[in-house]
Amino acid sequence: MSEDRPAALLPAARGGSGLLARVAGGEARARRERRLVRDAQRGSAEAVEELFRREWPRAYRAAYLVVHDAAAAEDIAQEAFLAALRALDRFDRRRPFGPWMHRIVVNRAIDVARARALRREVDAAAGVTEEAPPDEPSLPFSDQVLEALRELGPEQRAVVALRYLFDYTPGEIARALELPRGTVNSRLRRALDRLAEVLGAEHLGGPR
Repeated sequence: MSEDRPAALLPAARGGSGLLARVAGGEARARRERRLVRDAQRGSAEAVEELFRREWPRAYRAAYLVVHDAAAAEDIAQEAFLAALRALDRFDRRRPFGPWMHRIVVNRAIDVARARALRREVDAAAGVTEEAPPDEPSLPFSDQVLEALRELGPEQRAVVALRYLFDYTPGEIARALELPRGTVNSRLRRALDRLAEVLGAEHLGGPR
């Protein structure tokens, strides 16, 4: 299966109209972000709060897509942001802050997902039942897709989140996660192949 966006898996791809406006808006946001990072590096509490407001919703949703647990996703996003703040002095603000932050989030979420999977295996062997899951956050995915994503491994869920929640290209994902481009492409292909198996080709609508 192609790594491109399946029709029913994700929100519709953005069209070509208004390209110049989007580019200009993106440049303005990038400049604003660099100023915020600079001010945060200089100790501005207001800049730190603004970075948190900007990044929290996306970090939380990305963590949730990897761990499928709202409470754990909140903890992961908070811990990742604190880790980012501790390393902020070493951050090169010529780079985009978002991908750097998202790498911290998804790597931490992958570690938590692995640990939780191991704990579930131990609990199942011991006859321990899980508590009811908390409410899920609002996401641009159907319930069927969210349920099917549970069939993927955490590494695959991470690249799906970055590709389809944040609209990163495979190359941007590779740079954000410090992975070879081929590894990212392979994980995306395996993830979408598995989703097609679980959901059925009719539901996915085929690659676009």
